[in-house]
Amino acid sequence: MAKIFPDFYCSAFLVLFSILASLNHAEQPQSSHAQTLLKIQGLLNFPAVLSSWNNSTNFCNAETSSSLTIVCYEENITQLHIVGNKGAPLLPRNFSLDSFIMTLVKLPDLKVLTLVSLGLWGHLPRKIGHLSSLEILNVSSNFLYGSIPRELSSLVSLQTLILDDNMLSGEIPSWLGSLPTLTVLSLRKNMFNGTLPSSLSRLENLRVLTLSHNHFYGDVPDFSSLINLQVLDLKDNALGPHFPKLSDKLVMLVLSKNKFRSGIPAEASSYYQLQQLDLSFNRFVGPFPTSMLALPSIIYLNIGTNKFTGMLFENLSCNAELKYVDLSSNLLTGSIPSCLVPKSRRKVVLYGRNCLAGRENQHPFSFCHNEALAVGIIPHRKKHTSKSVLALSITGGIIGAAALVGLIFLFIRRVNAKRTIKKYPTRLIAENASTRYTSKLLSDARYISRSMKLGALGLPAYRTFSLEELEVATNNFDTLAFMGEGSQGQMYRGRLKDGSFVAVRCLKMKRSHCPQNFMHHIELISKLRHRHLVSALGHCFECYLDDSSVSRMFLIFEYVPNGTLRNWISAERRTRRLLNWEQRIAAAIGVAKGIEFLHTGIVPGVYSNNLKITDILLDHNFVAKISSYNLPLLAENTVMGGPGGSKDHGISTSLNREDKIDIYDFGVILLEIIVGRPFKSRNEVDALKDQLQTSIQADDADRRTMVDRAVRKTCSDQSLKTMMEICFRCLLNKPADRPSVEDVLWNLQFASQIQDEWQGVSQSSEGSPISLSAPPNLHLTYN
Repeated sequence: MAKIFPDFYCSAFLVLFSILASLNHAEQPQSSHAQTLLKIQGLLNFPAVLSSWNNSTNFCNAETSSSLTIVCYEENITQLHIVGNKGAPLLPRNFSLDSFIMTLVKLPDLKVLTLVSLGLWGHLPRKIGHLSSLEILNVSSNFLYGSIPRELSSLVSLQTLILDDNMLSGEIPSWLGSLPTLTVLSLRKNMFNGTLPSSLSRLENLRVLTLSHNHFYGDVPDFSSLINLQVLDLKDNALGPHFPKLSDKLVMLVLSKNKFRSGIPAEASSYYQLQQLDLSFNRFVGPFPTSMLALPSIIYLNIGTNKFTGMLFENLSCNAELKYVDLSSNLLTGSIPSCLVPKSRRKVVLYGRNCLAGRENQHPFSFCHNEALAVGIIPHRKKHTSKSVLALSITGGIIGAAALVGLIFLFIRRVNAKRTIKKYPTRLIAENASTRYTSKLLSDARYISRSMKLGALGLPAYRTFSLEELEVATNNFDTLAFMGEGSQGQMYRGRLKDGSFVAVRCLKMKRSHCPQNFMHHIELISKLRHRHLVSALGHCFECYLDDSSVSRMFLIFEYVPNGTLRNWISAERRTRRLLNWEQRIAAAIGVAKGIEFLHTGIVPGVYSNNLKITDILLDHNFVAKISSYNLPLLAENTVMGGPGGSKDHGISTSLNREDKIDIYDFGVILLEIIVGRPFKSRNEVDALKDQLQTSIQADDADRRTMVDRAVRKTCSDQSLKTMMEICFRCLLNKPADRPSVEDVLWNLQFASQIQDEWQGVSQSSEGSPISLSAPPNLHLTYN
């Protein structure tokens, strides 16, 4: 009996131990999962949000917050939310997104993955398709670039895909429309381009589609079949011209800052659930349906800066819940409805720059009437004129017009007998150009790629100028307006009637040239626009009267007021403050983006641009713009550059490493940005390149000895070292060894992030230390 009790206690102890062990095992994830999370912590460079993780952490029972949440189900991790600090810098160079994703694959039951503001960088790897259980994926506010990998299509359970605020590019893949359960698709603030695929209309469960702040263009697909769609945000693209076809279940519709120029369809009045409608900053024409003010759910309505017409009346009905209404900068007449008169500060109503009676900041009625006619909105006319009277009126009008034309022709012939020049008529290239390219343009393979049919922000539409406009703008090409002369003509500064400044290049042509020879090249240059290129605004032909051949051609470019980049970096007389280190990095990034556009913006691309620092101009916001680049303009035996005139290289029909020629030239520009002085020869550049290599391997103090004194003490060591390294690689002798423009951009952006982090928020908020006024004796170099 005494022996039985010890055995009983021993068995009971074993049972109790097993129960406790099983409970402990249920409370935390498998040990392999814990090790996976700790490895993730290391791969993310031990961010502050994960500082509490260690080997003893009970991950399934850890405290949750808005920045960190882990959810477990039956011993497995199903949700992982990690949100870093906004503006987090890029992870170190040894970070591998591919390895990071493969580590996440070790959590096979992961359904929700949120990785926001963690400094992730690189291409989305194909291995992301191995996360087969994913239902929600949010990797916004990082530094991801490249296209969306097709392997995402294997995530058949994916319901939410959020890739906002990255650097992703390319077109939206059509296979996204095959994800059967997708309800949220958000790609805001990226660099996507192309047209929207019609396959998106197959996402019958889609509730939220946000594609704002990208470079999409063309008509929006027919989304009327998306009966569950509630939010559609397409802001800040180049979509249009037609109003999209949508279902009546929308709650929010944002189409602002696009190129829509049709009218609002009648079915829009049936959007009974619509709460927010923003059509601002487009080209909408036609009558504004006042019924939109009375939609049963509307609380926000913005149609500002369009060409809407129509008459408003005081007794119109409005939704009592309307909190914000913007009708400004249209062609509306009549009176402000009494229901829109604000009765409290919580209601905002804007209506300036219309033709409304009894209100301030309004145009006269005639302005709206004439503008409506100008955009093709013809007022209704009475239809009671008899057919006989109408026939007589038309016949008499034709006879009278013919006689008048004959008299005018004889008068002009006599007065201008000795004058052989005529002005070519004005037309809007952007509006009237054929949507198809000429056969010669296609055979030359010099057409704009579909992804680059975008106008530069802030620039007016490309158009044909009249010679009278240019004569008035330049004071009849006065010597005071003369800026210089190059191999392709003279350059003048001008001021248009709207007060904007332009640069006008005058080109004398051979008599054999006619306007038709130039039109396909003109249409090409009219579409090649970018924030970091000096873009063309229009042209003007002056023709001989007898055979209509071109006598002179004028090219009108945007005027860039702050001179060359060299003026603000290595000016001999430093009578003003120079660009600080942050501004120099920003200028370098701008030049690199301009080069990237030249290489990818047209097919096959513009290479061998013979770039020099004197070709880089700074606008009033000190944004860098390339003013000299290769672009064919003449159809016969003459190849001209863009604003910069002719180049020796022309446009290549194959790459042959010609992209790396521009990379070398960029390296020379970057070298002058760093050292702060110009170079006299290639030998001097080679000597400084060797010095760069030595400085990169030296310590911080020695590294700064070759840096411009103006910025030597204000740049972080890591930022400076990154700039030196990419500069050295750009200057390598073998073109194949030089980096790609994408690699250059990544390193420059990395240097900028490191500098911002080093400088600190308080210091960076003090603003630019340099004056925005143009330097004295300004001389723009468009040569």
